[in-house]
Amino acid sequence: MSRCIFHVDLDAFFVSVERLHNPSLKDKPVIVGGIPGSRGVVSAASYEARRYGVHSAMPLVQAQRLCPQAVFLPVHFSRYIDASRHFMTLLESMSSHIEPRGLDEAFLDVTNVVEDSEQALTYATTLRCRVREELGLTTSIGVATCKIVAKVASDHNKPDGLVLVPPGDEAGFLAPLDVRKLPGVGKKTADCLEDMGIRRIGQLAAIPHKVLYQKLGRYGLLLLAHARGIDNSRVEPRGEPKTISRETTFQTDTRDPAFLQSALCAMCEEVVHDMRAQRKRTGTVTLKIRFEDFQTITRQCSLKEHTSEASELLAATRDLLKAVIENETRRIRLIGVKTSRLSGPERQLDMFSQEALRLRRLEHAIAQVHREYGPDSIRTLGEHKRNRDSFRRTT
Repeated sequence: MSRCIFHVDLDAFFVSVERLHNPSLKDKPVIVGGIPGSRGVVSAASYEARRYGVHSAMPLVQAQRLCPQAVFLPVHFSRYIDASRHFMTLLESMSSHIEPRGLDEAFLDVTNVVEDSEQALTYATTLRCRVREELGLTTSIGVATCKIVAKVASDHNKPDGLVLVPPGDEAGFLAPLDVRKLPGVGKKTADCLEDMGIRRIGQLAAIPHKVLYQKLGRYGLLLLAHARGIDNSRVEPRGEPKTISRETTFQTDTRDPAFLQSALCAMCEEVVHDMRAQRKRTGTVTLKIRFEDFQTITRQCSLKEHTSEASELLAATRDLLKAVIENETRRIRLIGVKTSRLSGPERQLDMFSQEALRLRRLEHAIAQVHREYGPDSIRTLGEHKRNRDSFRRTT
């Protein structure tokens, strides 16, 4: 048979892990991100909460208005990372060709394991059952001949879904779907396509190459191939990371410095967790900003020493943010943090000293308090003075 690709995606991952630790949360609307009223954003929402319009990156204040009966929880990254490790280990027992995509999803190439669509469906069913029985989590799986169609299929019948797209049916499966279901079609691209009268993937697939190239350049040709169910990219095992990053798009454009700092704090903590899980430190940090008019800029700085400390990343990104918004009147719709120039865990021997460990635990505790109670809930005296001076002209 042709290639057989699985896209495996854990359902409402953060929420599902929280329910493992507290089964009384089952069937309740749950929002992970912090306490209501703080300046944080939603990291994850259960399907019960999503029915009220709650989604990731939404300000917690807005989420509370939409779903006041929800249970609000702080983020527990260590729990999610531990669950992710078990998940990836299970996937490795099902296929030797795995491409992880974040903590809660991965592509598997099982071409050498199954012989036809019927066997593929049976194998995917076995995988879903193992995830449920061994990890206590539910997963949705898309099965197709290529990665792009498998990705769309896994999202087609969530949660706990299994969708198989038989060989030869790729374009037909995609055709009636909203064009925004195609990976890579964000708001700006969707708006451009809508101006062309394109709302369905099938309509995109029918556009002549030249027309789409004039509108979207080479990226438009890639989208055209994907809309036709054509994707020759291989399932690639994760190699050594060159960068580790996080970004979030706000539901409402903002210039609120405290809100932006809160988002930076959460992202820096996530990036640091990823770096430590992969035993990496960074020498360069980059701030990404997208304004309300969709102009995107990046600003970066080199650190004096390689680090895997959230406080050092946060200090650097705050300085970069201050420089960007000091004389800026536009509101911000997206903010991101990226670390690069990554190195291994080698550093001075005092990395493992009791003092260093105590400092790391303190920084983690402060970050937890920030996520749960907001960025102004706890500060060092030096930080208070820096923030007062840095943001005096913007508040």
